[in-house]
Amino acid sequence: MNRHLLCALMLALGAMPAGAANLVKTYSYFSISGRTLDDIENQLSKHGPEVKSTGMRHPGATQMAFTTKVNYAQTATSCRIADAQVTVKVKVILPQWRRPRNSDPDVRLFWDTLSADIKRHEERHVEIAKNHARALEDALKTSYPQKTCAEAKARAAEITTAELVRHDQDQVRFDRVEGVNFESRIIRLLHYRMERIQSGQLPPA
Repeated sequence: MNRHLLCALMLALGAMPAGAANLVKTYSYFSISGRTLDDIENQLSKHGPEVKSTGMRHPGATQMAFTTKVNYAQTATSCRIADAQVTVKVKVILPQWRRPRNSDPDVRLFWDTLSADIKRHEERHVEIAKNHARALEDALKTSYPQKTCAEAKARAAEITTAELVRHDQDQVRFDRVEGVNFESRIIRLLHYRMERIQSGQLPPA
């Protein structure tokens, strides 16, 4: 499943405290209804978040924005990046099923399995983004000094662009692998959840 990645870059001069890349995460939810698996599938297709790059709706999504703030230090002969701080803001969009009364246990079991997998999938997108934010911050902090601050700023922009390209590639690669393995993964998770219910480790769906 492809995911819309909104990557906004802001480069600014100014002192920033040292520290690891920051993550700001929020959640939003959309409601679906239905009694059968077909109902749920149709509701996800109808109400799921729309991805502009594909024009399709998906059962979940993660929107991301990277903000990079850089502090430069200039001497008589050079200019270097004195500090850099990267913040990635993510918004995770997940479904909530308005479970009808006396819903079928098999449908409940499938939904519990599917919704957990959707959340895991989106959380992995967040993890990928944070890993690249850390890598970007490290690359900026360890970049070589330049002759002027204009050159240092241009170098910071090059480093940022390259890292965001790698980020997007990793996100697309993850979606591709997840899409190929979706059916076998859900079947495996269903069996695992049923075994845990039967052993009393989980309450019935």
